[in-house]
Amino acid sequence: MPKRVMLAPPENVMVQADNLVKIYKSSDVEVMALQGLDLTVERGELMGIVGASGSGKSTLLNMLGGLDKPSAGSLFIDGRDMLKFGEKDLIEYKRKTVGFVWQNNARNLIPYLTAQQNVEMPMLLSGYSGRSQRAVELLDMVGLSHRKNSRLDQMSGGEQQRVAIAIALSNNPKLLLADEPTGSVDTATSNLILDVFRELNRVMGVTVIIVTHDTKLSKQIDRVVAIRDGKTSTEMLRRTSPIRSFGELTEEQEEAAQEEVSVLDRAGRLQIPKEYLEELGLKGGDKVRVELEEGKISIYPRR
Repeated sequence: MPKRVMLAPPENVMVQADNLVKIYKSSDVEVMALQGLDLTVERGELMGIVGASGSGKSTLLNMLGGLDKPSAGSLFIDGRDMLKFGEKDLIEYKRKTVGFVWQNNARNLIPYLTAQQNVEMPMLLSGYSGRSQRAVELLDMVGLSHRKNSRLDQMSGGEQQRVAIAIALSNNPKLLLADEPTGSVDTATSNLILDVFRELNRVMGVTVIIVTHDTKLSKQIDRVVAIRDGKTSTEMLRRTSPIRSFGELTEEQEEAAQEEVSVLDRAGRLQIPKEYLEELGLKGGDKVRVELEEGKISIYPRR
């Protein structure tokens, strides 16, 4: 059987995952964290990935960040095949292509340094010249230039998270990944942090992927992909033009502004929403009739 050739995606695509599989093995147990996930993210896109605990979103995030490798499938980022990366390639990728905002600020920040010193640290380690000026510019981008000399214990949780975003931007990444960036702050601070991501995406053109369990994110970002059982299941798309700032629309306006669509994988498979199956009295493994009727696909229980 001829070997399948993986073709690089078009130039306008930053991330393309096809039939992505990840299996974790221990001495006597195998866990399939991803089960054929497909995902395409365009350059300069701001998008969210949501899913419950155990859905596979953290596994996907680790792969996008170069911290883990798929067991099967293909993953291209910035036109490069991640499955062919060696150790040196991964180090170069993490230094020059991707920025990471961790959920736990302890992974981003050094508590006894000032905000500016924290932002300068990764540039110091990589030998970046002019790092002091660059650090002040980045803090200004996230609205914290006035706090550049403050230590972390003098800053709020939201301010610390914005410092973490500035640190993630220090290598001028093409792809910015954020792991639950609003998970430990109140609603007002959450909206402020999401506004920072939107502004950075608009001004710098950096591709931003926010991973969270919070399904309300679909009301605040133009495109949100939902992962269920290790597969891409649905997407929430905004029908209206982007809002100027998060939290500007009423709940009723938000509901009318978004549309939920299901996602066909590359093999033409579709995940049916759980509540639909329950309404028909169906469960996994049941047989159904699928028919094409006047331009629509209909699914009927087989009685």
